[in-house]
Amino acid sequence: MFNLVRLELKKESFKWYFIGAIIANVLILALVIPIQYVEKIETDEMFMITGALVRAVFMIFGAVLLSKLIIEEYKNKTIFLMYTYPIQRKKLIAAKLLLAGSLTFITIAISSAIVATVYFIIHNMFQLSPNVIPVQRLSIEILSMFKFAIAAAGASLIPLYFGLRRQSVPATLLSSLLVVTIISQSNPWFSLADNIYISLAFAVIGVFIAFWTIRNVDKVDAI
Repeated sequence: MFNLVRLELKKESFKWYFIGAIIANVLILALVIPIQYVEKIETDEMFMITGALVRAVFMIFGAVLLSKLIIEEYKNKTIFLMYTYPIQRKKLIAAKLLLAGSLTFITIAISSAIVATVYFIIHNMFQLSPNVIPVQRLSIEILSMFKFAIAAAGASLIPLYFGLRRQSVPATLLSSLLVVTIISQSNPWFSLADNIYISLAFAVIGVFIAFWTIRNVDKVDAI
């Protein structure tokens, strides 16, 4: 399985992904720092906003990964060439899904830690609010973001279902935007963005779709 993942890494160029991740982190920081300075939002809410932004951005990146690794290959029929290899179809698809899910999780986890840490440093250095954020608080927030990263990686697989049904990249991306919009909802009365149980429920759906795809891969080309 891991040999197949390594082959995918060699076959595809992920330079765009990592450059995009760096740019996204910079843009997220460029957005949240002025918001904190102008609006004087509580640090609790700022950490929530920061985590939600990171997850939203990289869940969409995850949909792009699914499109490149799976949807486009079905649409262009190039995946059927891979199916001529003496390797089970299920293993090939499982390797692609493992790669997409793992990259999404790793990127969200690392980006969340980086953005939260930079925000913490700038906040305390320039006193963006009257209260200083203790290091212990930063550690707690990063741990919480790590749990949300696991859930987001699972939820990022949901668009696979819609993309495969239509063999359409736009359908994959639009369904990803819909999922992100739902789990990022926040208002003064109730917030989904910081509800780990809602995120985990979406993750379970995403993992189920991944297993369904692997199990029924022999029928997918007939969808």
